[in-house]
Amino acid sequence: METKFEIIDFHTHPFSTAKENICTHKNYCNMTLENTPDFLRQIGISKICGSVIERCECTWENIKALNDSALRLRDIYGDFYIPGFHVHPNFVKESCDEIKRMASNGVMLIGELVPYIHGWSDYSCNAFSAILDEATSYGMIINFHSGGEDNMDNMVLNHPDTIFVAAHPGEYREFMRHLNRMTLSKNYYLDLSGTGIFRHGVLRHAIDEFGAERFLFGSDFPACNPAMFVGGVLHDPLITDSEKELILAKNAKRLLSLN
Repeated sequence: METKFEIIDFHTHPFSTAKENICTHKNYCNMTLENTPDFLRQIGISKICGSVIERCECTWENIKALNDSALRLRDIYGDFYIPGFHVHPNFVKESCDEIKRMASNGVMLIGELVPYIHGWSDYSCNAFSAILDEATSYGMIINFHSGGEDNMDNMVLNHPDTIFVAAHPGEYREFMRHLNRMTLSKNYYLDLSGTGIFRHGVLRHAIDEFGAERFLFGSDFPACNPAMFVGGVLHDPLITDSEKELILAKNAKRLLSLN
């Protein structure tokens, strides 16, 4: 699909193996390592970001293997893919070492973190706080799965200098909690995957409250259909072209220091 807007999908989970492909209906979608970029470009997406995920035993070896897979995908996809990587509060030293390793490889995005898959849940625990301190010292962006309202509040309050991007902000009540959390930190952003923009007018309301600069396009591909999310922003008559430019690409480019 041709569009006058550049579209960077900030929230995806690319894959190189069948186990890493989290699409529920993969038998119908015919997605492969090779054809995924062309599929997404047909929808208008010119670049993707995100972590590789897989349901597996929670060991550091398995987590690091997912990060290695992300680096290999970058080698294959080139500029089309900006990798994200995993850290884990059960492995503080290993996670901090991984932050250094990934920074040396030019990777500045952590996540999307998926605690519900990797066997942890408390974003405000001391172990994860230590990892966030290390990530913040490198200027990294944290994209995290939304869940546990009080834990998220404490995490944001305790790390005012960390850049957070909350994934799939949820239905109306959850969305409003995210907007309230945005008042706690100027470094708190939302990606619009999931049901975040399901209710008509909610994105207009959010932009009026905080400006379009705090929202990033995301789809959660291949779990979700990216065409729905492209249409939800691209064809929303309540959003101006300049606001669409920010949400669809410019905000991601600013946060990730892309040209």
